[in-house]
Amino acid sequence: MANGIRNLRNVAIIAHVDHGKTTLVDAMLRASSAASEVEQGAECVLDSNPLERERGITILSKNCAVDCIVSRGAHTGEALRVNIIDTPGHADFGGEVERVLRMADGCLMLVDAMEGPMPQTRFVLSKALEVGLKPIIVINKCDRPDARPEAVVNEVFDLLIDLGADDHALDFPVVWASGRDGWASRDRNDRENGVDDLFAAIAERVPPPTSEPEAPLQFLVVNLDSNDYVGRLGIGRVFAGTLRANSQVIVCKADGSFKKAKIQGVKRFEGLSRMPAEEVLAGDLCLVEGITDIEIGDTICSVESPKAMPRVRVDEPTLHMIFRINDGPLGGREGKFVTSRQIAERLERELRSNVALRVAPGDSSEEFHVSGRGLLHLGVLLETMRREGFELTVGKPEVIEREIDGVKCEPYERLAVDVAQTAMGAALELLGQRGAEITKVDMRGTRAHVEADIPARGLIGLRTRILNATGGESVMHHSFSDYRPVRFAPRKRINGVMVAVDAGTATTYSLLNLAERGFMFVSNGDVIYEGMVVGEHNRDKDLHVNVVKPKPMSNVRESSKEATVVLKAPRPHTLESALEYLEGDEYVEVTPSAVRIRKKVLREAERRRISRQVKDREAAVAGASDDLD
Repeated sequence: MANGIRNLRNVAIIAHVDHGKTTLVDAMLRASSAASEVEQGAECVLDSNPLERERGITILSKNCAVDCIVSRGAHTGEALRVNIIDTPGHADFGGEVERVLRMADGCLMLVDAMEGPMPQTRFVLSKALEVGLKPIIVINKCDRPDARPEAVVNEVFDLLIDLGADDHALDFPVVWASGRDGWASRDRNDRENGVDDLFAAIAERVPPPTSEPEAPLQFLVVNLDSNDYVGRLGIGRVFAGTLRANSQVIVCKADGSFKKAKIQGVKRFEGLSRMPAEEVLAGDLCLVEGITDIEIGDTICSVESPKAMPRVRVDEPTLHMIFRINDGPLGGREGKFVTSRQIAERLERELRSNVALRVAPGDSSEEFHVSGRGLLHLGVLLETMRREGFELTVGKPEVIEREIDGVKCEPYERLAVDVAQTAMGAALELLGQRGAEITKVDMRGTRAHVEADIPARGLIGLRTRILNATGGESVMHHSFSDYRPVRFAPRKRINGVMVAVDAGTATTYSLLNLAERGFMFVSNGDVIYEGMVVGEHNRDKDLHVNVVKPKPMSNVRESSKEATVVLKAPRPHTLESALEYLEGDEYVEVTPSAVRIRKKVLREAERRRISRQVKDREAAVAGASDDLD
């Protein structure tokens, strides 16, 4: 092992969503050489993507490197360089987790001191154990008044046993922490020494990289970035040899072919920045410039001895949707990119870095089958596209079924719901309706923690229903479990919708007359077109309505002329709520300025004709079956 990497540690920070990974990283940055780069009062520094800041979750993996002097433990006085890899906690972004764990030699496993291990805790911890990482358990948010840290440590131990961890992994160190307050200590009562104990635990528990810098070069690309000046950038780890700037290399591609290339530049991570370097030794993380067609999973090797490393394996998608052009009456008015060619090029770019995504041609040249790990995964892609100026329509999310040993199977998810005890009955009733099998119910203070196995199709639209049933006092998380025989019939929306039969501008007069028939998705003055879904009917059938009808003029004075008209507030859809609400005969119209729901067939007469044809075919099939009997 080279002396240059004895003081180096590659550490991934993994946790369930919202357990405080990025906040703890902030505390580590402020206690290290990167302190000057962190703005005063800044929070979640690594969550640089606007969507990450809005949603409070990590979507894209980030890298940074910090230098510090260890002030405690066996390595006291030693200089330590730590490459920190902040990973997503949501299972929908598992493609990011599985890739970046290949770069690490150890991991910090964060667990909320009140919530304990959650579905994504199991997911990310299982991925870490698969690649042989030994965890340091960090019990975060110990400042919570309802914290139960000792019980959580026991739950983590039980989880490790359940995941088949070896004795070394089970002999884990425990660090008590509050990322928000900036301390992490092995003594729960010591809150005055910042995160010194955490750096000491990393130095002791995480092994330095073991590689020979003189061996033939092997650099595995696990992430991509881009720059307006130098184009595509490959991010990864040097597993063997030494990576040098301005050197000739061989790139091992996915199809097994070898391609000659030249590395224009190499950059190391220094704090939150990327600094040019002449060479990077085996075991360190870095960024490569100059290879225009580099892809995730490629191996950069020496010219003399090219040898590819195993490529990144990612779990298969469980959900798919139709992405297509917006051919509605308002198509092309609000977006900058509206053609199928532009949508295809954007999806092709996404495939280069989003390894959990799959794209296939649709039934026509204007649509594409897009598959992902979950509704959040695809929803974030759509939200990113609309912010970039794309305009498109998408169909109802559908689960991807498989045939296993001749049996049709569907994906199941491991679900956890935290809910107030008073609302537990309503939540359990909803889970039962969605085909869930309750596996565990724990009472934690005034709240109930419910775990269940549920078909993935049962999750579509469940979050909104549970929030409504519990008055917004519930938290729901899930992660992929396995495939099981199909036994759960697809659910349909309980209520029908109000569908516009005329185009124009919504009027107060029409909206007021429809107020008793349900609730509206549109407001006075909104642009309406035929076939647009403008509200939810309070019955189980669709209702065709005219929301653009003006108040008739009359020369008779009305007694209520001076009365103030008060309309019910509309309930406009967000992108994710619209995707959950959708039925098979509808599309969501996604533009930079609006999210609308519409029928696939806009004209009422055409929908009626198609409905009659379907009923006639069903009657003919039923008659033929009776004749056979």
